[in-house]
Amino acid sequence: MIRPIILHPDPRLKKPCEAVGDITPELRVLAADMLETMYEAPGIGLAAPQVGVLKRVLVMDCAKDGPPEPMVLINPRVTWASEDLSVYDEGCLSIPDQYAEVKRPARVRVEWTDLDGAAQERDFEGLWATCVQHEIDHLDGKLFIDYLGPLKRQMITRKMEKLKRERARSGG
Repeated sequence: MIRPIILHPDPRLKKPCEAVGDITPELRVLAADMLETMYEAPGIGLAAPQVGVLKRVLVMDCAKDGPPEPMVLINPRVTWASEDLSVYDEGCLSIPDQYAEVKRPARVRVEWTDLDGAAQERDFEGLWATCVQHEIDHLDGKLFIDYLGPLKRQMITRKMEKLKRERARSGG
């Protein structure tokens, strides 16, 4: 089921999420819904708070060429980050049509639990590294615009407030 994506500004996007305990049938439904919502949007990553669930769950798929590589990360955390940085023009499904360059570690190691309850660890680089860091930020109540200067951040926030008013008026 495709879930509505929460738009910034919304207080739920600024709250740190709670850790997931057991892998429940509800959690499996959430993960499947999040993947469907992400692909439909379309996007390459989506965190649970973006669909109104304040749990430490994210989905992503940065495979550009070839078959999809959907990933579900439960309680993810970065355990190592490279000193070298990369800059990507980031966007966000909760901040549509707004992009800005964000500097992040070029490579990260992430630990998480998968949907089978097994511990996982993987090194990510390139777009995958940027995406996983962006989505983990969501779980910590942080948005990519928080990396920007105050003027640019305020300008984007005002555009989002206007977009939300327009959607409310049009019933969308």
